[in-house]
Amino acid sequence: MTATPYFLLETDTTTGISRLTLARPERMNTLDPGFFPAVRDAVRALDDAGQTRVLVLSSTGKHFSAGMALDVFAGGLGLLDTSDARKRLAFQAGLRRLMDCFTAIDEARFPVLCAVQGGCIGGALDLAAACDIRVCTADAFFTVQEITIGMAADLGSLQRLPKIVPQGVARQMAYTGERLDAQRALACGLVNAVLPDAAALDAHVMALAREIASKSPLAVAGSKLALNFARDHGTADALAQMTLLQSAIFDIAEMERAIVAWKAKAPGAFEPLAPQA
Repeated sequence: MTATPYFLLETDTTTGISRLTLARPERMNTLDPGFFPAVRDAVRALDDAGQTRVLVLSSTGKHFSAGMALDVFAGGLGLLDTSDARKRLAFQAGLRRLMDCFTAIDEARFPVLCAVQGGCIGGALDLAAACDIRVCTADAFFTVQEITIGMAADLGSLQRLPKIVPQGVARQMAYTGERLDAQRALACGLVNAVLPDAAALDAHVMALAREIASKSPLAVAGSKLALNFARDHGTADALAQMTLLQSAIFDIAEMERAIVAWKAKAPGAFEPLAPQA
């Protein structure tokens, strides 16, 4: 297990399931500047190692996360200074680096499952939107909090939400900061399931993780690459990409192992993905 000031990270090398658990419940798991590179580096290290088949992102305490700590905006952080042209140019570079911290989740070869209890607020929604699948408790809610404090959300919610939920829902959230409750989040596709409490949520997300981890990590990684490309491109371009991708990852031996596992109703004996330099 690896502990940082923001989260705990552990990997079960037998199943290939990694867990990243936000661990500042006394601060409602708020995010400060150090969190972003910490989560980026953790996810990319898992991706580079190749042992992780699925990552579960969850938290502790009443709320998943209250988003960016408000004292960040009041603390005179140099990154936020846009008082002249040079500082605005530096602001852009800093913002791109922050965006990249959540893009690391989107780009990881393995799926990332996000388990939300209580509030998923502001920057936490940017984080959740970068994940492959979201599930939540019945008391969960989601909000684009940034509009309430006089700014546009800038770490991915406005770009990713309209590709997850209907445009009208994403725009109403962005313009009003209203809370989307668990049942409405389920109805519009933001989450895949609503569970009664945190214990049921954990059981559900881990069962889903085990199901994904039992499949060929090569086929899962290829599926994620294809889905992400199709999300961001037209159908013709996505089909062209698929021909190249499939020629790279098509593996008869891997399929034979998968068929044996399927017939035996057991996890497949698959090799992990190769490490990345």
